[in-house]
Amino acid sequence: MKNFIKLLFGTVLIATVFVACKKDENKVYYTGATNPVLTASSTAPMVLLIANKNNPAVTFNWTNPNYQFTTGPSSQDVNYILQIDTTNSNFTNPGKSETAIAKDLTFGFTVGELNAKLLAMGLIENVPHNMEMRIKATLANSSIPVYSNVIKIIVTPYLDVVFPVPANLYITGSATPLSWQCGCATDGTGASQKFTKISSSKFELTIALSANNSYLFLPAYGSWAAKYGFTGSNNANSVNGDDFKPDGGDMKAPATSGIYKITVDFKTGKWTVQ
Repeated sequence: MKNFIKLLFGTVLIATVFVACKKDENKVYYTGATNPVLTASSTAPMVLLIANKNNPAVTFNWTNPNYQFTTGPSSQDVNYILQIDTTNSNFTNPGKSETAIAKDLTFGFTVGELNAKLLAMGLIENVPHNMEMRIKATLANSSIPVYSNVIKIIVTPYLDVVFPVPANLYITGSATPLSWQCGCATDGTGASQKFTKISSSKFELTIALSANNSYLFLPAYGSWAAKYGFTGSNNANSVNGDDFKPDGGDMKAPATSGIYKITVDFKTGKWTVQ
């Protein structure tokens, strides 16, 4: 009887090990991929012109990374991201441009589209910039990224703005020393609520803001004929800055009262609070 029990136990043990081995053999493992090879229709220096905004600027093509698993080539869709960054940033710049491309192995920008990408990165117009482009490939669930070679192009963008740039810009609101506009240009202590224009499209102002109160931007202080505010509901903006638009909603100040530098950029349609 004891021998029978031993024999039965041994048989069950062998069967268990065999099943475990079979299960292990059925697992699918990633075995590798080929880095995409990226090419561009031209790598010559480009000077972008607003008159050509609807013309093709550059077209990129790349090869399939051919993801491989133990079962053979992957049947999952491959997604691509065309990354653009300034040279020597190694694509670590938080402001780098990323364009998602599903499945295709080619993508092109018009002059206007490429210009908009560069301006959104905060690049200065009418100045040559050393740019780098590459493709990031992932499977459909954004896993197992592989990267292409890097293409370098010198690009000079032109000034294009989201909204027309006013001659002047002021701040008004309960968050400011003067509260909502009173028709005057200073708060009586010499602290101006008028922004300084620091470039063709950008304004800056350092001012005291009171916590959790509201403000707006005005091209003419003392007039409600025009205003700039948040693109969403009143006081729903990020207190560190957000998108603005003409006739937008009230903008909420930071949670701590203090002196802040406000930057308003009509090239990007964004403002920041530091």
